[in-house]
Amino acid sequence: MANPGEFIAAIDQGTTSTRCMIFDHTGTEVGRHQLEHEQILPRAGWVEHNPFEIWERTAATLVSALNATGLQAADLAALGITNQRETTVVWNRRTGRPYHNAIVWQDTRTDRIAAGLQRDGRGEVIRHRSGLPPATYFSGGKLQWILENVSGVRADAERGEALFGTVDTWVLWNLTGGPRGGVHVTDVTNASRTMLMDLQTLDWDDELLSFFGIPRAMLPRIASSSSSEPHGVTQDSGPVGGSIPVTGILGDQQAAMVGQVCLAAGEAKNTYGTGNFLLLNTGEKIVRSDNGLLTTVCYRFDDADPVYALEGSIAVTGSAVQWLRDQLGIISGAAQSEALAREVADNGGVYFVPAFSGLFAPYWRADARGAIVGLSRFNTNAHLARATLEAICYQSRDVVDAMAADSGVHLAVLKVDGGITANDLCMQIQADVLGVEVVKPVVSETTALGAAYAAGLAVGFWSGPAELREHWREDKRWQPQWSAEQRATGYAGWRKAVERTLDWVDLS
Repeated sequence: MANPGEFIAAIDQGTTSTRCMIFDHTGTEVGRHQLEHEQILPRAGWVEHNPFEIWERTAATLVSALNATGLQAADLAALGITNQRETTVVWNRRTGRPYHNAIVWQDTRTDRIAAGLQRDGRGEVIRHRSGLPPATYFSGGKLQWILENVSGVRADAERGEALFGTVDTWVLWNLTGGPRGGVHVTDVTNASRTMLMDLQTLDWDDELLSFFGIPRAMLPRIASSSSSEPHGVTQDSGPVGGSIPVTGILGDQQAAMVGQVCLAAGEAKNTYGTGNFLLLNTGEKIVRSDNGLLTTVCYRFDDADPVYALEGSIAVTGSAVQWLRDQLGIISGAAQSEALAREVADNGGVYFVPAFSGLFAPYWRADARGAIVGLSRFNTNAHLARATLEAICYQSRDVVDAMAADSGVHLAVLKVDGGITANDLCMQIQADVLGVEVVKPVVSETTALGAAYAAGLAVGFWSGPAELREHWREDKRWQPQWSAEQRATGYAGWRKAVERTLDWVDLS
């Protein structure tokens, strides 16, 4: 029997699945449960999730993880939440019913909203104040679309009956009672992904709200990422039971920064998931990008000054491998992509730019769409599998180069995490494309670990960053093998391929 409060749980609500992981004092995983949820694709460019399904999966994974480890709610000192960012949910305060499916961060239906903001000059205000360019990626345009296209939402929002949240807020509200007193809170990292928060004041900005026609009454309170005053407490009457304090909330990529213990200025990590997300800690300084990166909040612990980051967000990486499996049927599972790609020595001249949702960092081109170029009769499905893995790595190279130009930081080592790091060939290609060593930790699912760290620091479960650093352990390292000429030639081909994807969609 465990002693009360001997463990920390983390909910990791991602784009394709929800997992709950439980950690001990050493940061070692002691249990997990994971469930996928449906990807709803109503039309080209639209991506939605069912908010009820996400909540049900969240509750089920937490209960199942506890049951699998023989633990009870009382054995948890605290609970952390990490989540797919930017995905937008609007629901009724009294009934708890969503007005519409969640609009996912990958969704491009707001392309004309983003283009209009860019054209009329408001985009520069948004960029300076929020650190983000006008783009379909972020929550503000998605929320505007719901207010304008779903009957009754605007009237309810102006009365304070319709609530907005990114997925962290939706999960927390349900965990803490839902219609029976649920807490309506987000943290600074998720709020910084909306185009609605001022990076300096860490509060919703009235001028930015006016650009999107968003009533302030529907927005959650913005809190620190790690808070000794709990964001909320799970309800005895709820599916999880107990009275577990929720003391950590972080958007998934910021959670990975904490999980990788990138807590000092100049430290960086790359997370390989549905998309790729490379973040560089810039300390307490707001570094504004001239090279297509995002300025974002990295984390805020209790009442300390916020820590900021530069981020390169790439929309489609792991989901390109899923596309090979689900839409093309050339592999039966993600693991098979490595075996198939190993059948060839190189890409055979084939480049695949998976711009399914336009191009994110550093291009920010909503008019781009996916392209496979360089095909000849010689090429096989193995070349396409290899080109898919290379696309993951070349897109990361685009971001690393932009990051160096903005910050002056040239990486000697890249810390990596996420599911694709299990693909040995992909990580070797990444080292080759960048010309730097690539290293992954023993715990590769660092998003959940970071949420656990944030929650645990708040209640004294861990003493501070120094103790977290002691827990970080290297699992594997890849050394670059390409010559400088190979690297330059390969990247030149990639840049030519990117050019072919542009101006495909008319946004005028």
